[in-house]
Amino acid sequence: MAHRPDVRGFFDPATHTVTYLVSDPATGMAAIIDPVLDFDAATARTSSRSVDAVMEALREAGLTLAMVLETHAHADHLTAASHLRDSEGVSIGIGARITEVQATFAPLFGAVDVTPDGGVFDHLYAEGDTFALGTMTVEVIHTPGHTPACVSYRIGDAAFTGDTLFMPDYGTARTDFPGGDARTLYRSIQRLLSLPGETRIFVGHDYLPEGRANHRFETTVAEQRDHNIHIGGGVSEDAFVTMREARDATLKAPQLILPSLQINIRAGALPPPEPGGQRYLKLPLDAI
Repeated sequence: MAHRPDVRGFFDPATHTVTYLVSDPATGMAAIIDPVLDFDAATARTSSRSVDAVMEALREAGLTLAMVLETHAHADHLTAASHLRDSEGVSIGIGARITEVQATFAPLFGAVDVTPDGGVFDHLYAEGDTFALGTMTVEVIHTPGHTPACVSYRIGDAAFTGDTLFMPDYGTARTDFPGGDARTLYRSIQRLLSLPGETRIFVGHDYLPEGRANHRFETTVAEQRDHNIHIGGGVSEDAFVTMREARDATLKAPQLILPSLQINIRAGALPPPEPGGQRYLKLPLDAI
């Protein structure tokens, strides 16, 4: 189909994250969405193992990498976007309101090298922006609520929703991060659910709920409308907000939130070396 991109998901079991390799069948031009940089918290060692596997698949398929797209600044894994920009010469795009996330978190980490203007990214996308991936058009849909900067990317019959939606049997994203808001998330999800029912939805994570043994990360708008346990079947805005806020109050902070955010507001670049050449992550005490 002319409007059906080829999509392959790469699941990272350490962070439950899905990285997507999306390509235009007509030209072989490809994008990588939400790439993972492997990080071992015990040793603070980074590795490009996961994204190297994506690149190997890209080359085996004869594709050409055109860009890296981020759905938001992730709090649960480090991004490999900067690694791909350095190694492949491609650009990095993210939602324009990343500047708000940078302004919130750069002071927390003493990240004096981060100017909250989004300049470490190559493209800042706003609602309704479009750009080409080969012969296909990528449409940007601003879907805040989880964070103020969250965007979804609609490419042909596929939509990549980041953390806004999960599989129908798991529900929706948390909204208790700075700038998050349950009511805003509800309205963002309604925009996604207004897409044609056959639209393929590719979610940013999969956590196995009770009763399911296999990881899944592809669903449809129709399935989400009818069966999402948090918002399907016509759940009202007020009911959703009550549920979401009560659920968020029980959730722990993501295990890698402190390493992830200080790297991801830099588009995946590591902090600059200090005298002697060593790089350091910072753990602000009593701040989360």
